[in-house]
Amino acid sequence: MAEGPKQRYFSLEPSERAVYEAAARIYAAYIASGQRSDANKGDLMRLSIQEAIEIGLAVEDRIQSDNELEEI
Repeated sequence: MAEGPKQRYFSLEPSERAVYEAAARIYAAYIASGQRSDANKGDLMRLSIQEAIEIGLAVEDRIQSDNELEEI
């Protein structure tokens, strides 16, 4: 008897979820603008993730949240 496809699950921490959501929006913009093809989809996905990480790091560098203590 053949088995069906194995289900996969993953769980993202809040910061990972934020990067995932930003990367998904960036990737969707590449698709909407016609830049995605079968040949470059992996590259654009990786680029979207890298860009989301860079945006997150830039925000982290520039904004101090309420629960971060200011160094004296």
